[in-house]
Amino acid sequence: MTKPVIRITTLIASISALFLLTACEPEMGTPEWCKMIKEKGVENVTAKETANFAKNCVL
Repeated sequence: MTKPVIRITTLIASISALFLLTACEPEMGTPEWCKMIKEKGVENVTAKETANFAKNCVL
């Protein structure tokens, strides 16, 4: 294989892996999302996540 083909193949594989890894987060407001936020811990949750958690998981 030539170098450009190897580079393109590596790029496609990297982008595919990135999409697969980022697509695993549950949708906001679902029980799985609420559980994930609870497990994150107070110091790792953003203000926006806190507001959404209160809106969707507490009330």
